[in-house]
Amino acid sequence: MIHLLALDLDGSIVDFLERESRDIECLIHTASSHYELVVKCQENRYDAIFIDLDHPRAGRLDELDQLKVLTPSVKCYVLSSFPQWEQALLAIKSGAEDYLAKPMQCDRFHALFQQLQKRPVPAKRPEEHKLDFQKSKRIIGRSLPIHRVYDLILRLARVDTSVLIRGESGTGKELVAQALHYNSSRRAGPFVAVNCGAIPENLIESELFGYEKGTFTGADRKKLGKFQFAHGGSIFLDELGDISQQTQVKLLRVLQERKITAVGSNQDTPIDVRIISATNKPLEKMMQEGKFRSDLYYRLNVMPITLPPLRERREDIEDISAFMIEKFNRLHDRKIKTIHPEALDVLKSYDWPGNIRELENVIEHAFIIEGSDEIHTESLPLHIKNAEPVGFNDDNDREAPREKMPNLQEELRNFEAVMSESNSLKYPELKEQFEKEFIRRALKAFNGRINQTAEQTQMTKVTLLRKLEKYNINPKEFQH
Repeated sequence: MIHLLALDLDGSIVDFLERESRDIECLIHTASSHYELVVKCQENRYDAIFIDLDHPRAGRLDELDQLKVLTPSVKCYVLSSFPQWEQALLAIKSGAEDYLAKPMQCDRFHALFQQLQKRPVPAKRPEEHKLDFQKSKRIIGRSLPIHRVYDLILRLARVDTSVLIRGESGTGKELVAQALHYNSSRRAGPFVAVNCGAIPENLIESELFGYEKGTFTGADRKKLGKFQFAHGGSIFLDELGDISQQTQVKLLRVLQERKITAVGSNQDTPIDVRIISATNKPLEKMMQEGKFRSDLYYRLNVMPITLPPLRERREDIEDISAFMIEKFNRLHDRKIKTIHPEALDVLKSYDWPGNIRELENVIEHAFIIEGSDEIHTESLPLHIKNAEPVGFNDDNDREAPREKMPNLQEELRNFEAVMSESNSLKYPELKEQFEKEFIRRALKAFNGRINQTAEQTQMTKVTLLRKLEKYNINPKEFQH
């Protein structure tokens, strides 16, 4: 059985494939956007993918490498009604098998099918979801960036090397460290987390390595350090960039010799610990400035994991929010079911400088405000509702005087004449042409001001911004 996946604008590709494969064991699947293509490739195996570049949600040609990462053996074909050699070159460089002109030619398809029939059945792609989260907090997400993190965790869980986790604050570095430990051969041992940035500099060594009785005032008994508690398991050193040069030297010795020396002691203690560290600081710059030892950096950075910020995995916001809704329902004894689509659009358009930690605070804030069983935009914090969505800067919008409001009707007088010039009778094309021209004229009427355009046309701001991105319209072109 041949499985084909198509991102089709008007159904012409699917119609052609169905017509030409009547005598073939062939199953044709469809997607409505580049994102859906990625999701389906994560969940299923396909023999060939057809992408209609005329589709407004086809994505960029340089995004084809996402599909090649998910399905390395799949053949990907891109099609266009207006083929250009520059696009063809970029498509091939990005991993496409071929760049075809529409309408499709029967002989090209038959040659393609013969190739697919001769291909051996590829091995099933390993599932990134096979991580064990029973003892650790679950990592939520189905996006391509987070799938790459899943893959790295599985690979690194099989070895015992040191791991450095990089990422902005609030991206979930400790969750990754826990997943590494509980999916490794050390899962039966302890997992000890240490926030190096929260421990005073004069206490960090005694916290990590312990101290002997009588070492200093108040040391009335011997104390074991975090490394000793982690013996046989893993230690997670968060905020690694905050440790002093002196502690860096001792940590380097631990990595090299697998021994520690308690403060006030001359006796070495062997330890069996895997070191997982994390930081959001630029260690490379700190090395150049002499603030972080290069030999320690290379010992810790054997295999790094870089966590993507939430703004680079916006498609995961819905799943993360649903998980948090379940959590706060239990915590606050509520029965909120979901998030209203418009409120979800607002969340997805926000830039999230605080990442997942900030999203969690926003959902909990909404729980306190919301009175129904669905989170609405009105329940979100003001700084989320009033934030400028990513993509456009509309600073002049708030300064526009109301008494000088332009007349949209004047801009739309010749609108009908413009639409009548179209030779197409296809509803999808006419609809998009109408929508694009209407938005352009509305922006012109309101001098490119997004807030006023959305208000006067009775569109939500999020919807308007989505349409601007879809039709590649820059509102600054209409400011004067």
